Amino acid sequence: MPKLKTKSGAKKRFRFTAKGRVKHGQTGKRHGMIKRSNEQIRELRGTKVLSASDTQRVKRWMPYSG
Repeated sequence: MPKLKTKSGAKKRFRFTAKGRVKHGQTGKRHGMIKRSNEQIRELRGTKVLSASDTQRVKRWMPYSG
């Protein structure tokens, strides 16, 4: 069987937890921060875990990762 290719963009954007869930960087912090409240900016720190349906899609993109 030939090897499966991974999506290069997915390799850079997602990481797997020990239980196989997918972590991703928080969205909505690249620009336009003036119109966001300080509370909203604080909420957007760090990383989040993807939903179950999106996790299936990312695992298909990264076949050997988790």
